[in-house]
Amino acid sequence: MSDELQRIMTIDDPYLLLREVTTRLADAQQEVTELARLRRRVVQDLHAQGLSYAQIAAKAGLSRGRIHQIRHTGPAPEGAFLGRGAVTVATPLRRDDERGRTVVAVDDVSSGKRLEDLARSYGLDVASEHVPVTGEIDLNRDGLIVVCGPRMSQAMWDTYAQDPVLQWERAEDGPWTVVDRQTGTVYRSGQDSDPARPYDVGYLGRLPRPDGNGSLLAIAGIHTQGSLGVVQLLANDLNVMWGQVGDRRFSTLVGVEYDPETSEPQSVELLCPLYRHDEETAA
Repeated sequence: MSDELQRIMTIDDPYLLLREVTTRLADAQQEVTELARLRRRVVQDLHAQGLSYAQIAAKAGLSRGRIHQIRHTGPAPEGAFLGRGAVTVATPLRRDDERGRTVVAVDDVSSGKRLEDLARSYGLDVASEHVPVTGEIDLNRDGLIVVCGPRMSQAMWDTYAQDPVLQWERAEDGPWTVVDRQTGTVYRSGQDSDPARPYDVGYLGRLPRPDGNGSLLAIAGIHTQGSLGVVQLLANDLNVMWGQVGDRRFSTLVGVEYDPETSEPQSVELLCPLYRHDEETAA
């Protein structure tokens, strides 16, 4: 029996006991989920290295059937790309100056909801919140996924500025662009081109928290359609991206062709490599 369980069992106040037990059960379930994910990842990695299930079983002291079961059941390892245990998805509020009220963009709502559904599909607990129109948000938290561009939040502007490769800049004629400092390529939204076309650019990166004690996942489009494209790429290729960068810091750009009537992505593609920041900093 753990010390924590013994402590809880000594609580006399029934309401405090109920609250403590409920909290502990939630924490324990998250821990069980992440242990199961890690166990499946270990078996998957060993099998990919060429070991048979029988060999893994013999070395681990488990049955071959149990190893096979672990390999094919439980939460998928790539879910850790989004976070561990629990994640919070933050989307921005916007100011409608004409009506004098705070609103949410439909595309931002869709991006947030799809991210939440994706995280839940990997066994993660999910919460949601908004980045207020002031742009103030506490980024020093575990499991944070922020769908917000640099122009809407000083905190996010400072975070994007930590990227050693991809840089948000305003073009001379006004629109936002993203510059790949590795190649010198300037990426621009089709909405801001002449002639305009239904095409946008989305950013995806795992960037350092302000306190230096972890990372957050940052998503932004030059316009809102870019964020939708990033979310679709995650839904389609999370396993591939996890295989390339794991839980390390990185960034990349996504090109999005979308339906001009609905903003729904019709095709998405990577515009550059998944830049590993540890490698870029070392270089």
